[in-house]
Amino acid sequence: MSANPSVLTNPAIPVNEIAYNEQGLVPAIVQDYLDGTVLMMAWMNRESLQKTLDTGETWFWSRSRGELWHKGATSGHLQQVRSLRYDCDSDALLIGVEQIGDIACHTGERSCFHQIDHAIAPPPADTLSQLAAVIRDRRDNPTPDSYTCKLLAGGDNKILKKIGEEAAEVVMACKDDDPEAIAGEVADLFYHTLVALAHHNVDIRDVYRKLQERRK
Repeated sequence: MSANPSVLTNPAIPVNEIAYNEQGLVPAIVQDYLDGTVLMMAWMNRESLQKTLDTGETWFWSRSRGELWHKGATSGHLQQVRSLRYDCDSDALLIGVEQIGDIACHTGERSCFHQIDHAIAPPPADTLSQLAAVIRDRRDNPTPDSYTCKLLAGGDNKILKKIGEEAAEVVMACKDDDPEAIAGEVADLFYHTLVALAHHNVDIRDVYRKLQERRK
């Protein structure tokens, strides 16, 4: 398999210097590179780590089968590596990936960490992504007393008016050089912008992708 040219692999990862355990394994936490969602945990050995670096897709070691396995080779839910780090003791890996199909768990869930008191719930992500999910839920399941629902019901006229007002408030807070007010007004601007994204069916992760592309 050829390396994925878009992958930000790190050839300086010291494969032979990682502190593997007595079984020659090291735990690898896999995380969505855009919103930080922890997708899964699996084990790697020297060979699977090297194959991950060489191919730009995650490979792990199956303790139950005693063999290497290529994540997504059967399901199509491949993980394209965007970053790979190891901790201060060199005995744990953190892998940032783009999860193809947005499914990492064998149950069909996005993350293996989806159970809370045996109830299915979305895995935690960054604050903006969590807020965007709440806003989408208000859009899809409106309630009469919700401010978000009232904004969405008003459409662009109401939503965009609020974005303009909040942007002006950010400007004024910056002019006053008031850090607390700036933080509060930017939070309001972020919220109303997320409402606009939900209204137009734009995923916050698409915004993150644009920002990542511009970093390059």
